[in-house]
Amino acid sequence: MANPTNRRDFLYKTSVASLTLFISGKSVLANAFVLNKPNSKILGVQIGAITYSWRSLPSSPEQILQYCLDSNISAIELMGDSIEAYAGKPVNNIVRAPRVAGQPRTISDEQKKQETAYQQQVADWRANVSMDAFIKIRKMFHKAGVSIYAFKPDALNAQNTDAEIEYAFNAAKALGATSVTIELPNAAHSKRLGELAAKHKMYIGYHAHTQATDTAWDIALSQSPYNSMNLDCGHYIAAGGNNTKESLLALIEAKHDRITSMHIKDRLSKTKGGANVVWGLGDTPLKEIFTLLKEKKYAIPATIELEYDVPAGSDAIQETKKCVDYAKKLLGAV
Repeated sequence: MANPTNRRDFLYKTSVASLTLFISGKSVLANAFVLNKPNSKILGVQIGAITYSWRSLPSSPEQILQYCLDSNISAIELMGDSIEAYAGKPVNNIVRAPRVAGQPRTISDEQKKQETAYQQQVADWRANVSMDAFIKIRKMFHKAGVSIYAFKPDALNAQNTDAEIEYAFNAAKALGATSVTIELPNAAHSKRLGELAAKHKMYIGYHAHTQATDTAWDIALSQSPYNSMNLDCGHYIAAGGNNTKESLLALIEAKHDRITSMHIKDRLSKTKGGANVVWGLGDTPLKEIFTLLKEKKYAIPATIELEYDVPAGSDAIQETKKCVDYAKKLLGAV
């Protein structure tokens, strides 16, 4: 028969433990949450994702964070639209006529005036907005184990004011990012951006599509040490011509210290049509890219950009997770 004293001690300790669990439930759950942080840094290679990959899904900051957790992504390039909306960006209430396929979209003189007024409203908001909301987002993501290494707001274009561009740098800093990203512009604008970036010590990663060549970024890189590359490996291969697997790997080696992030996707070569395809079915040298990052220990985030058609029965989150798992396989981690 069990000792009554020991049994009383056991029941008392169990009751105290249960009460403690009940009272501090939030803290306990938080600790459990921390234990289940995502981890997409594989053998030293940081696999990330651009949140554009989940464009087919709702995109509040909380929802984006959940997509990271569900797809085991621990670092991201964050698109700006929903983040700015969360921070209070003015809503565009201008109603336009539906686009007609094959025809240019028409806009009335009155709508042009409304657009100009709205852009000025946004510029004024950006010039004066507090960074508190962006800091809150950084803390929320950090607590869950997700870092933000790049920010892509629609505030870095030629028509944006200097104040808007500086806002983009400040918001990126508040989010914990080390770079902002934008499509590769003309030389005059990359010079302007580079000078403002140097003032804020914030890198600008320029992204190219099929206009990418080995020299496409040379002017921008020469203009400022803060001008950098957001190299899209899939687009580079789909461009064809002199762009080959060998030249891509050579470009990464030659420019690795000027590449702040890379977009990873699998595309067919130009001669095969250039389509975006499921990883492993295209001509982008994925294994060689990941192996190069691992062996050379380049601190370049490899950003999943999900652009192929999501198969029936799946969704963007499941497909992103498949890309993470495929990267693990290519890196020899499974």
